[in-house]
Amino acid sequence: MEPLDALAAASAEFARRLRDVGPADWDRPTPCAEWTIRDLVQHQIVGQQMTVALLGGSSRDEALEIAMTAEFPADPVAAYDDGTAAQAAAFAVDGVLERIIPHPAGDFPGAVVLNFRIGDATMHAWDLARAIGADETLNAELVAHVWEGIQPMVPIMGASGRFGDGPSGSVGVDADPQLLLLDATGRRP
Repeated sequence: MEPLDALAAASAEFARRLRDVGPADWDRPTPCAEWTIRDLVQHQIVGQQMTVALLGGSSRDEALEIAMTAEFPADPVAAYDDGTAAQAAAFAVDGVLERIIPHPAGDFPGAVVLNFRIGDATMHAWDLARAIGADETLNAELVAHVWEGIQPMVPIMGASGRFGDGPSGSVGVDADPQLLLLDATGRRP
Protein backbone atom coordinates (compact mmCIF):
# COMPACT_ATOMS: atom_id res chain seq x y z
CA MET A 1 0.00 0.00 0.00
CA GLU A 2 1.39 3.39 -0.96
CA PRO A 3 1.78 5.79 1.98
CA LEU A 4 -0.76 8.36 0.76
CA ASP A 5 -3.24 5.55 0.12
CA ALA A 6 -2.54 4.26 3.64
CA LEU A 7 -3.27 7.73 5.04
CA ALA A 8 -6.59 7.79 3.19
CA ALA A 9 -7.46 4.29 4.44
CA ALA A 10 -6.51 5.13 8.04
CA SER A 11 -8.53 8.34 7.94
CA ALA A 12 -11.50 6.44 6.52
CA GLU A 13 -11.25 3.82 9.29
CA PHE A 14 -11.43 6.54 11.95
CA ALA A 15 -14.18 8.48 10.14
CA ARG A 16 -16.32 5.34 9.83
CA ARG A 17 -16.32 4.90 13.62
CA LEU A 18 -16.69 8.62 14.29
CA ARG A 19 -19.96 8.63 12.33
CA ASP A 20 -21.31 6.03 14.79
CA VAL A 21 -20.64 8.13 17.90
CA GLY A 22 -23.95 9.10 19.46
CA PRO A 23 -24.77 12.21 21.50
CA ALA A 24 -24.51 10.28 24.79
CA ASP A 25 -21.13 8.71 23.89
CA TRP A 26 -18.75 11.67 24.19
CA ASP A 27 -17.86 11.12 27.84
CA ARG A 28 -17.44 7.34 27.57
CA PRO A 29 -13.97 5.95 28.34
CA THR A 30 -11.63 4.63 25.65
CA PRO A 31 -8.77 2.12 25.77
CA CYS A 32 -6.45 5.15 26.00
CA ALA A 33 -5.82 5.75 29.69
CA GLU A 34 -7.79 8.72 31.02
CA TRP A 35 -9.20 9.68 27.59
CA THR A 36 -12.88 9.93 26.83
CA ILE A 37 -14.23 9.62 23.32
CA ARG A 38 -14.26 13.43 23.19
CA ASP A 39 -10.53 13.50 24.07
CA LEU A 40 -9.71 10.86 21.47
CA VAL A 41 -11.59 12.66 18.71
CA GLN A 42 -10.07 16.00 19.72
CA HIS A 43 -6.61 14.38 19.57
CA GLN A 44 -7.23 13.28 15.99
CA ILE A 45 -8.63 16.62 14.83
CA VAL A 46 -5.86 18.61 16.49
CA GLY A 47 -3.27 16.18 15.10
CA GLN A 48 -4.54 16.90 11.61
CA GLN A 49 -4.49 20.66 12.20
CA MET A 50 -0.97 20.60 13.63
CA THR A 51 0.28 18.46 10.77
CA VAL A 52 -1.20 20.75 8.14
CA ALA A 53 0.41 23.74 9.87
CA LEU A 54 3.81 22.04 10.17
CA LEU A 55 3.82 20.85 6.57
CA GLY A 56 2.85 24.38 5.54
CA GLY A 57 5.92 25.86 7.26
CA SER A 58 4.77 26.58 10.82
CA SER A 59 7.26 26.28 13.64
CA ARG A 60 7.04 23.67 16.39
CA ASP A 61 5.86 26.38 18.81
CA GLU A 62 3.16 27.56 16.41
CA ALA A 63 1.93 23.99 16.01
CA LEU A 64 1.89 23.44 19.75
CA GLU A 65 -0.14 26.64 20.13
CA ILE A 66 -2.82 25.01 17.97
CA ALA A 67 -3.01 22.14 20.44
CA MET A 68 -3.08 24.44 23.45
CA THR A 69 -5.89 26.65 22.15
CA ALA A 70 -8.08 24.20 20.23
CA GLU A 71 -11.69 23.89 21.31
CA PHE A 72 -13.85 20.88 20.64
CA PRO A 73 -15.73 21.57 17.39
CA ALA A 74 -19.51 21.91 17.28
CA ASP A 75 -19.54 19.39 14.42
CA PRO A 76 -16.68 16.94 15.01
CA VAL A 77 -17.52 14.83 11.95
CA ALA A 78 -17.28 17.84 9.65
CA ALA A 79 -14.10 19.02 11.40
CA TYR A 80 -12.51 15.58 10.98
CA ASP A 81 -13.56 15.36 7.32
CA ASP A 82 -12.19 18.86 6.63
CA GLY A 83 -8.97 17.96 8.45
CA THR A 84 -8.66 14.74 6.46
CA ALA A 85 -8.88 16.63 3.18
CA ALA A 86 -6.47 19.36 4.29
CA GLN A 87 -3.95 16.85 5.65
CA ALA A 88 -4.04 14.76 2.45
CA ALA A 89 -3.47 17.88 0.36
CA ALA A 90 -0.59 18.99 2.59
CA PHE A 91 1.16 15.62 2.30
CA ALA A 92 0.67 15.61 -1.49
CA VAL A 93 2.71 18.81 -1.96
CA ASP A 94 5.82 18.15 -4.02
CA GLY A 95 8.92 17.67 -1.86
CA VAL A 96 7.15 17.72 1.52
CA LEU A 97 7.97 14.08 2.28
CA GLU A 98 11.70 14.80 2.02
CA ARG A 99 11.65 18.10 3.92
CA ILE A 100 12.60 18.09 7.62
CA ILE A 101 9.53 18.93 9.71
CA PRO A 102 9.87 20.42 13.24
CA HIS A 103 7.43 17.96 14.80
CA PRO A 104 6.79 18.26 18.58
CA ALA A 105 8.51 14.87 19.05
CA GLY A 106 11.61 15.98 17.13
CA ASP A 107 12.81 16.92 13.66
CA PHE A 108 11.75 14.30 11.10
CA PRO A 109 11.42 13.99 7.35
CA GLY A 110 7.87 14.51 6.14
CA ALA A 111 7.67 10.79 5.26
CA VAL A 112 8.16 9.91 8.93
CA VAL A 113 5.48 12.39 9.99
CA LEU A 114 3.19 10.78 7.40
CA ASN A 115 3.80 7.39 9.00
CA PHE A 116 3.03 8.88 12.42
CA ARG A 117 -0.34 10.10 11.14
CA ILE A 118 -1.15 6.78 9.45
CA GLY A 119 -0.38 4.81 12.59
CA ASP A 120 -2.16 7.24 14.88
CA ALA A 121 -5.40 7.26 12.88
CA THR A 122 -5.30 3.48 12.47
CA MET A 123 -4.79 2.67 16.13
CA HIS A 124 -7.27 5.25 17.33
CA ALA A 125 -9.87 3.93 14.87
CA TRP A 126 -9.65 0.66 16.81
CA ASP A 127 -9.78 2.53 20.13
CA LEU A 128 -12.90 4.38 19.02
CA ALA A 129 -14.53 1.18 17.78
CA ARG A 130 -13.83 -0.50 21.12
CA ALA A 131 -15.20 2.50 23.05
CA ILE A 132 -18.52 2.54 21.19
CA GLY A 133 -18.89 -1.21 20.73
CA ALA A 134 -18.54 -1.03 16.93
CA ASP A 135 -16.79 -3.39 14.54
CA GLU A 136 -13.12 -3.47 15.57
CA THR A 137 -11.85 -5.10 12.37
CA LEU A 138 -9.37 -2.83 10.58
CA ASN A 139 -8.54 -2.82 6.87
CA ALA A 140 -6.12 -5.77 6.49
CA GLU A 141 -3.90 -4.03 3.95
CA LEU A 142 -3.66 -0.99 6.22
CA VAL A 143 -2.80 -3.19 9.22
CA ALA A 144 -0.01 -4.81 7.17
CA HIS A 145 1.31 -1.37 6.21
CA VAL A 146 1.36 -0.08 9.80
CA TRP A 147 2.80 -3.34 11.14
CA GLU A 148 5.65 -3.23 8.63
CA GLY A 149 6.55 0.26 9.83
CA ILE A 150 6.48 -0.44 13.57
CA GLN A 151 7.72 -4.02 13.69
CA PRO A 152 11.39 -2.99 14.03
CA MET A 153 10.47 -0.83 17.06
CA VAL A 154 8.45 -3.48 18.91
CA PRO A 155 11.26 -4.40 21.34
CA ILE A 156 11.45 -0.82 22.64
CA MET A 157 7.78 0.19 22.44
CA GLY A 158 6.92 -0.62 26.05
CA ALA A 159 9.82 1.45 27.34
CA SER A 160 8.77 4.53 25.37
CA GLY A 161 5.67 5.11 27.49
CA ARG A 162 3.65 6.04 24.40
CA PHE A 163 2.17 2.58 23.94
CA GLY A 164 0.94 1.60 27.37
CA ASP A 165 2.88 -1.43 28.52
CA GLY A 166 3.88 -2.27 24.95
CA PRO A 167 3.84 -5.89 23.80
CA SER A 168 2.45 -8.38 26.29
CA GLY A 169 4.81 -11.16 25.27
CA SER A 170 1.87 -13.55 25.06
CA VAL A 171 1.02 -13.13 21.36
CA GLY A 172 2.90 -15.48 19.04
CA VAL A 173 4.58 -14.24 15.88
CA ASP A 174 2.15 -16.29 13.79
CA ALA A 175 -0.92 -14.56 15.28
CA ASP A 176 -3.40 -12.57 13.23
CA PRO A 177 -1.63 -9.38 12.00
CA GLN A 178 -4.21 -7.09 13.62
CA LEU A 179 -3.73 -8.84 16.95
CA LEU A 180 0.06 -8.48 16.62
CA LEU A 181 -0.32 -4.77 15.91
CA LEU A 182 -2.78 -4.19 18.74
CA ASP A 183 -0.63 -6.07 21.23
CA ALA A 184 2.57 -4.30 20.17
CA THR A 185 0.90 -0.95 20.78
CA GLY A 186 -0.24 -1.89 24.26
CA ARG A 187 -3.81 -2.77 23.41
CA ARG A 188 -5.30 -5.94 24.90
CA PRO A 189 -8.36 -6.98 22.89
